[in-house]
Amino acid sequence: MKSPMETKKGKAVCGFHNAESLVELGWPTMPDIISTVEFNHTGELLATGDKGGRVVIFQREQESKNQVHRRGEYNVYSTFQSHEPEFDYLKSLEIEEKINKIRWLPQQNAAYFLLSTNDKTVKLWKVSERDKRPEGYNLKDEEGRLRDPATITTLRVPVLRPMDLMVEATPRRVFANAHTYHINSISVNSDYETYMSADDLRINLWNFEITNQSFNIVDIKPANMEELTEVITAAEFHPHHCNTFVYSSSKGTIRLCDMRASALCDRHTKFFEEPEDPSNRSFFSEIISSISDVKFSHSGRYIMTRDYLTVKVWDLNMENRPIETYQVHDYLRSKLCSLYENDCIFDKFECVWNGSDSVIMTGSYNNFFRMFDRNTKRDVTLEASRENSKPRAILKPRKVCVGGKRRKDEISVDSLDFSKKILHTAWHPSENIIAVAATNNLYIFQDKVN
Repeated sequence: MKSPMETKKGKAVCGFHNAESLVELGWPTMPDIISTVEFNHTGELLATGDKGGRVVIFQREQESKNQVHRRGEYNVYSTFQSHEPEFDYLKSLEIEEKINKIRWLPQQNAAYFLLSTNDKTVKLWKVSERDKRPEGYNLKDEEGRLRDPATITTLRVPVLRPMDLMVEATPRRVFANAHTYHINSISVNSDYETYMSADDLRINLWNFEITNQSFNIVDIKPANMEELTEVITAAEFHPHHCNTFVYSSSKGTIRLCDMRASALCDRHTKFFEEPEDPSNRSFFSEIISSISDVKFSHSGRYIMTRDYLTVKVWDLNMENRPIETYQVHDYLRSKLCSLYENDCIFDKFECVWNGSDSVIMTGSYNNFFRMFDRNTKRDVTLEASRENSKPRAILKPRKVCVGGKRRKDEISVDSLDFSKKILHTAWHPSENIIAVAATNNLYIFQDKVN
C-alpha cells in the first residue's frame, strides 16, 4: 500500500484528491450534524450517524469497463432512523437521539450488521437486500387481504417474482437500561460474540444474544462522588486478543486490562502515562491532557491516543512515555484562554490509523485535518471545504501562520474559524480512501491516480 504522502523537491505533497462531496445539506441544522463515521471491514460500505438519530449508509460503486475511474465513489445505500428522543421520568432527564458511535460486525452472510448507540441504548441493526417477492398465496389475494375460504377451489404453489431492489434495516437487538451515565464508546470483541460499552464511570460487557443482562468489567465510581477525580473517555478491545482491552481517562492516562486476571478489571495490567513537564504547567494543563480517543493499531502492537493538542503513539511494551508525539495544532497554545471561554477546549477529536499503521489522521479547526507519516516523519494539513469539493480536484496543503509576515498561501491563526471543526474521520481498511465529516457535510478523498 503506497503512502498517501510523497516527496517533491523536499516538500510533503498530499496524494489525495476529492472523490465526491457526498452530503451537502446547506445551512447546518442541529439534527443534520454528523456525529460519527465508520467504514465496514471491507471498506465497501461507509456509515454515518447524526445528531438527529439517523444512520446513513453509503455503498462503493463497482468498477465497470466503461467507467474505470468511477471506482471509489460512494452513493447512498440505505437511510434509517436508529434512535428517537426519549425521556427518563425517574431522573427528569431528556435522552438525546444523537448517534454517538457506530461499529460494524464482520459480514457472515448476505446481510450486514452494525451496532449504533446514543447516550443510553445500544442497538444491533440488520441491513439486508430484497429483490424478489412471493406471489400466488392461497389464503391471501395480491393485496395481502384474507380470501374467503369458500371461494378457494384450486391449490396454488407460491412463486418468487423479481422486484425493484429494496434495502431494509431492521433492529435485531436492543441493549438498554445498563448505563447510568452517557455512553462514549462501543467496541466489538475479536471473538465476535461479545462487545463492550463504556460510559463515564463504568464499562459493561455484553453478549450479542443476551439483551437483558450485561457484566460490569470496570467500575471507577467512588463511594463518595465528591471524591471523583477522573472519568472514562474512551475504550477499545484489542484487535486480536479477546481478553485484552484499553480505556483512557480525563487525566491523560491509559489502562490496559486483562479479563483473564479478574472478572472485575478495576486493577489494570499496564498503566501508560507520560510525566508532565513542570515548565509547561498551567491552568489548562489538566483540561488539554484529557484523552478524547484511543485506538489500537491494526497489528495490535501500538496504541494511539488523541488529546487536545497532540496525537501520541504508545508501544504496549513501554508504559512510561509514548514512542511518538505529533503536534496537531500547537499554534493554539497561545489561544487556550479564548478557547476555554467559548468551550472549544472541551471538543473531542478522534484519530484513525491507515490500513498499514504507517500514517495517522486526526482533525482540527477551520475544517482542517492533519496527517502524519510515521516512517518519513512528514506531516500535512488539508482542508475539507466546498471550494475544493469538485470531483478529481487535488487537495493543496494548507499552512497556518503564527504572527510575523504571512505568505500568500498561508492563513493567520487569528482568522481561524473555530465553529468549523473536523471531529470525526475514518480511513478505508486497506486503501488510501478517507472520509471526513465537516459539520453536516461528508467528504470522501482518495489517493490520486497517476
